Amino acid sequence: MYEICPETPADEPEVEGLYDLCFAPGRTALSSYRLRDGVPRVAELCLVLRDAGGTLMAAIRFWPVRVDDRPVLLLGPIAVHPTAQGEGLGGLLMRDSLTRARRMGFDRVLLVGDAPYYSRFGFQRLDDVVMPPPTNPDRVLGLELRPDAWVNVAGPVQQETRPPADPPAPDPTACTQVDPPKRPADDRTETPRPSPHH
Repeated sequence: MYEICPETPADEPEVEGLYDLCFAPGRTALSSYRLRDGVPRVAELCLVLRDAGGTLMAAIRFWPVRVDDRPVLLLGPIAVHPTAQGEGLGGLLMRDSLTRARRMGFDRVLLVGDAPYYSRFGFQRLDDVVMPPPTNPDRVLGLELRPDAWVNVAGPVQQETRPPADPPAPDPTACTQVDPPKRPADDRTETPRPSPHH
C-alpha cells in the first residue's frame, strides 16, 4: 500500500534530494526552470508518494504558466526513486494529480517529456506551443482536462506574472491510499539523467 499526499514544507528537503538523485546536475538551469523561477507552485497539486514505511518513493510538482494569455498547468518535475523505477509509481502520481487538477477546475496541462510514455495519459504534441529554447519541439506535450481546451491556444509559454489568488495551504490530510500497480511500467517519467531538457 502507498500513500499520496500534498507536499508540505517539511517534505521539501526530501523532494529536492529525490530530484537531485534522479536528474542530471544543473537541472535548475534548464529552460523549464526559467518559467518556474520566483513563481509559487500550485501547492494542492504538488504531491509525494510514500511506501508503508514512510519512505519517499516519488514526487510530482505543478506550476502556473500562460500561453496566449490563457492559464496553463506546467507539469514537472516528476521523479521516481531509482530503486522503484519500473513499478508504475509515476503512473499512480500522474493519474492522481490530474484527477485533482480536473476537480480544481483547471483546463489544460503542459509538459516537456517523451511522447511515447506520456501518450498513455492522453498527452499529445503541441505543434503551436513554444517552450523557451533550447527545448526540442517534439517534446512539448499537452493534455486537455476539458474538451477542446487547447484549441486555438498557441504561442510562446510565458511565466505567470499575475499574483496568485491566495490558494489554500496544502492540506496534509488530503491523502489517498493506493494499491501497488498490477502491471509494471516504465517510470522514468521526465527523461533520465542523459537528457538536457525537462
